[in-house]
Amino acid sequence: MERSMTPPSIELKGVSKYYGNIEALKGLTFRLEPGERYALLGPNGAGKTTTLKILVGLLSPNSGEARIGDFSPSSEEAHRIVGYLPDDASPYRSFSVRENLEYIGALRGVEDVSDKVDRLLDYLQLREYERSKVGSLSRGNVQKLALALAIVHKPSVLLLDEPLNYLDIPTQENVIDYLKSFNSTQLVSTHIMEVATRLTDKVIMISRGVVIWKGTLVELKKLGKEGESIERVVARMLTDVL
Repeated sequence: MERSMTPPSIELKGVSKYYGNIEALKGLTFRLEPGERYALLGPNGAGKTTTLKILVGLLSPNSGEARIGDFSPSSEEAHRIVGYLPDDASPYRSFSVRENLEYIGALRGVEDVSDKVDRLLDYLQLREYERSKVGSLSRGNVQKLALALAIVHKPSVLLLDEPLNYLDIPTQENVIDYLKSFNSTQLVSTHIMEVATRLTDKVIMISRGVVIWKGTLVELKKLGKEGESIERVVARMLTDVL
């Protein structure tokens, strides 16, 4: 069902980003090898959302370089292979659910777009809302649509900011299964360790715009004291650098 080719890598090299006098990212450097799935963890203000926006080409770094495989994030080549779910997703409110999906699918060059949309509507339980305007949807259904828009073109790179927010439990399970089926390189920003452990097997932890730890979830658990939960391990590590 998914692309059989090897998905591309994701890389940041010495990336800095300023908002006025505030340095949100301070020479951020990390690499995801093709097909790796990492959770991006950190406290509020750590630079997680800024990192994703640079990787998707919505922001340009003040210094350093971001790459999606061989491409700049702002290139058409990168746009064709990247799927992005922002934390404040806002589909076209005056469009219906189906119109949103068919429009974005057409922009992405999806073949047989109507059939692809039908499958996503059924899979994400949006069929009864396909003719509804986005402005009339519940927050949970807006999130389902935003997820569908991020994956309608079967991307080989997924950049997801809190993908399970607002979703009911059955939909969460469907989304987890679907994302795991993708042949893709994935970076998932989240505050919730259960999301990290369900969707990924590796972690990049950042604080104040720099990487403070990178490794597997197994390695992260081993850093805990006897009986200490992984949530407490992460909290302790983040607190120690604040």
